[in-house]
Amino acid sequence: MTASKKSPPNGRTGESRYPELVNTGFPRIRSGAGLVKPGMTKEANDDFIRPIKLDRFDSRRLDSRLCGKDIVGEGCCGNHCGLDDSPPRLMDVNTDGGESHHRFTVAPGNAGLRLDLFLTAREIGLSRTQIGRAVDEGHVQVNGRPGRAGRKLKTGDVVAIVLPAARPSGVIPEAIPLKIIYEDASLLVVDKPAGMVVHPAAGHSSGTLVNALLHHCRDLSGIGGVLRPGIVHRLDKETSGLMVVAKSDHAHRGLAGQFKRHEVKKTYQALVYGDPKMDGGRIESAVGRHPTDRKRMSTESRRGRSAVTVWRVRERYGVAALLEVNIETGRTHQIRVHLTELGHPVVGDRVYGGAGRIRSVGDPAARARMKALDRQALHAWRLAFTHPVTGETMRFASPLPEDMAGLCGFFRERADGSEGRLPPP
Repeated sequence: MTASKKSPPNGRTGESRYPELVNTGFPRIRSGAGLVKPGMTKEANDDFIRPIKLDRFDSRRLDSRLCGKDIVGEGCCGNHCGLDDSPPRLMDVNTDGGESHHRFTVAPGNAGLRLDLFLTAREIGLSRTQIGRAVDEGHVQVNGRPGRAGRKLKTGDVVAIVLPAARPSGVIPEAIPLKIIYEDASLLVVDKPAGMVVHPAAGHSSGTLVNALLHHCRDLSGIGGVLRPGIVHRLDKETSGLMVVAKSDHAHRGLAGQFKRHEVKKTYQALVYGDPKMDGGRIESAVGRHPTDRKRMSTESRRGRSAVTVWRVRERYGVAALLEVNIETGRTHQIRVHLTELGHPVVGDRVYGGAGRIRSVGDPAARARMKALDRQALHAWRLAFTHPVTGETMRFASPLPEDMAGLCGFFRERADGSEGRLPPP
């Protein structure tokens, strides 16, 4: 492509808008002269191509092996400046506006890679999808010209990417009390109360866990370029218990990968109707949308996804039982659907069989206490995962909330002693 010879938008030919940076010896990041990015005004493009003073260098590059040429403006010497064996990262720069600038020289071992794959392998906190978006938005250049995601790189190519500051999510932070079990710079573990929706959605634009986390977390680095907490799994509105939330892109990708590989261990406690005949079991039934009721999930779905639930009885009360439930997959409503299929729906679950089942409870006092529980008796009890940054094994536990613990205590007092009860592990 031939560069345009038109005067720059500021009306000055051959005159830098930033004279203090001319002939400083610093490399410059700029687009091809006169190339206006799609969707950008000429004034915005003029700002984009300004030379940027780099305020932090990789010390290995500041030696006699540097070619001395303007890496972008004049082109590198082509011999990799004698550092073929060093990592491809040249330098990172964080500007006052929150942008970060990264520049890399392609080593021989990376020649032939697509541009998006090359950048995905660099430690800049972006997924391949986000890299592709940055390319499409004109934030990536190769040798000073806009790059294409599928471009095959050559040895000595200089790749520059500008990552804009994370933008606000549009969700309003709200000062809602939270029970934080653990928190560091990368993630936090929260004990979600029953009745709280995780994400803002139709009918729930406020009062959600995300609203509360945005107020609590003052050190979010952004997920996918947006200042928001990284929700990697969810709990139903009326389910209480532990959730892990990412605070950075790196932590978000690491945790999401663990969930995808079924490496995260999640254990629930569920209070169910009836007295199971067995002490435990394994349910393997695909779960998907109900064939006729789109608001429900079902094991009779024509497009169900594999789902595995392992359960055992912890305590028996005659009219009800407290189960320990481990899930090897995380399908929507999986536990509630599988336990209903088992013949023992969760107490208080108005969607999956609980509403009709309560009428079969002969004890009036027990029936009244069950009705008073204004939610499904399901609690995310234990959570274990590998920290995505430190590699440390993290294990957490949350005791039964007061409403479930109180109901279990009531049943325990009315049960015939402790016969048939399994002790805690």
